[in-house]
Amino acid sequence: MRIAHLSDLHLLDLEGAVPTRLLNKRLTGYANLKFRRGHRHKPQPVVAAARALRELQVDHVVITGDVSNLALEREFDRVRELLEGEIGLSPDRVSLVPGNHDVYTSGSVRARRFARWFEAYMKCDLPEISGDAGYPFVHLRGPVAFVGLSTAVSRPPFVASGQLGREQLARLERVVDHPEVKKRTVVVLQHHPIHNPPSWPKTLVEGLLDAREEARVLSRLARGLVLHGHLHRRMNRALPTAGGVLHAVGATSASMLHDDEHRMAGFNLYEVDDAAGGVTRIEARRYHPESGGFVETPVPVVHHARRG
Repeated sequence: MRIAHLSDLHLLDLEGAVPTRLLNKRLTGYANLKFRRGHRHKPQPVVAAARALRELQVDHVVITGDVSNLALEREFDRVRELLEGEIGLSPDRVSLVPGNHDVYTSGSVRARRFARWFEAYMKCDLPEISGDAGYPFVHLRGPVAFVGLSTAVSRPPFVASGQLGREQLARLERVVDHPEVKKRTVVVLQHHPIHNPPSWPKTLVEGLLDAREEARVLSRLARGLVLHGHLHRRMNRALPTAGGVLHAVGATSASMLHDDEHRMAGFNLYEVDDAAGGVTRIEARRYHPESGGFVETPVPVVHHARRG
């Protein structure tokens, strides 16, 4: 199975957003976009990536959150248009989870906006596990079990940390132990990385607060992938388990133009073959602004330890 991994699309669209809807946390987010990110995050690489995926004929596409900037309805509409148009895969061939920007305000959380817009892409094949909460959801596709988690939490301005919570972690334990999951290679999808920054203060601001608890649950797996975004950087870090090792792989922002090749817009590609021992290939495609196309590039392996 060939899997494509997109993350952090950050598609901004203020159409129909009356000024009063920006008089909250969105104001700081918009200012950050305008004065810090505005020259970097562009929609063109995202559209180019979507079209490239069609040409590559991948089997499944995963998106690990922050599809929007301010969790506005029109932004989610644009993502739906991308999924249904340029990518053009049926919902059963796409799995996506939210990022912190997709639950940017308490109002977007109360309205369950992300879940309502993308319900078709998060239907669980093991509904007895996800229940009404929606996470984790499981997609059983050939040799792979895609497990979608939500680390997205609405936070105060300038705080972007995530959390799974005890209930979701308890359901994740049931997923890991399920016979249909155990006989497949597991691909976990989440926005925040499972490897935290080295300092606790930085973890509180941008990390995953219960990463250690998640690692304990995933330690039962012998092989697989833990895919994430959030850091806007390609990276591959080992997550040792009791029976083997998982690859914790980050994708850069699909929309970000950057001088650093490891942060330049693009997408990751993975191949899974259970007969050959699970994950057989990890690579990426980097956006080339001059041509509008993509070039093959490695995903850097990060060896230094980071506290979870």
